[in-house]
Amino acid sequence: MSFVCPLPPIKVHVRAEYLYDHQKGHGGLVEGVWCCVKSVRGEAFRFETYLPEFAALYDKLPISAFVWKACEKPLDLDILQIWDALTYHVEVIDKPLLKGLRCEFYGKDGNRYAGEYMFTLDGANPDPRVPDFGFSETPDEHKSYNLLKLDNGQFALQPNNRVLFFDNALAHKELKMPDFKVCTHKYTVEDKAKWRLGSTSTVNYDDAKDL
Repeated sequence: MSFVCPLPPIKVHVRAEYLYDHQKGHGGLVEGVWCCVKSVRGEAFRFETYLPEFAALYDKLPISAFVWKACEKPLDLDILQIWDALTYHVEVIDKPLLKGLRCEFYGKDGNRYAGEYMFTLDGANPDPRVPDFGFSETPDEHKSYNLLKLDNGQFALQPNNRVLFFDNALAHKELKMPDFKVCTHKYTVEDKAKWRLGSTSTVNYDDAKDL
């Protein structure tokens, strides 16, 4: 994992005002193709986009800068991405079980927004020699960022606990409301003092005592 992660070549449209630092271009759209995503801890994810009309790359745009079709009333960035990046290291995760599923996320404004699952951005500290000053490896703070293609024309990055994924073959017809608690435990299988094999020489531990 690294600060920059390549993306599948997904065609998008860039809201033109983002290309002119919000000084002009409002209401216009520019054809683009996603190139990569960048993660800076404490900031929104940044997308780098190829602009065929200009044969140019444009960098550092948030998810709110993009649409896949014209959108009359775009949602604000803090609704589309509810949490900033937790780490400088990001990776694209393709989850086959969820690919293309219809989904719905619960926005911080209290409204529900429907769309389609595309892929997930996730991260952790990949190098124990580098201090991790964030919460990317803290059970009750870690977030996955599911990238959703919304029906309104925009894209969103939402954590698991804000999204419902509708698998027609698996999801029940009558759904229960999730009422789960946040995971606060780090699970390990080597935390029992009794399980110590330093003096064992056999491959199946037969000569170990008091196991």
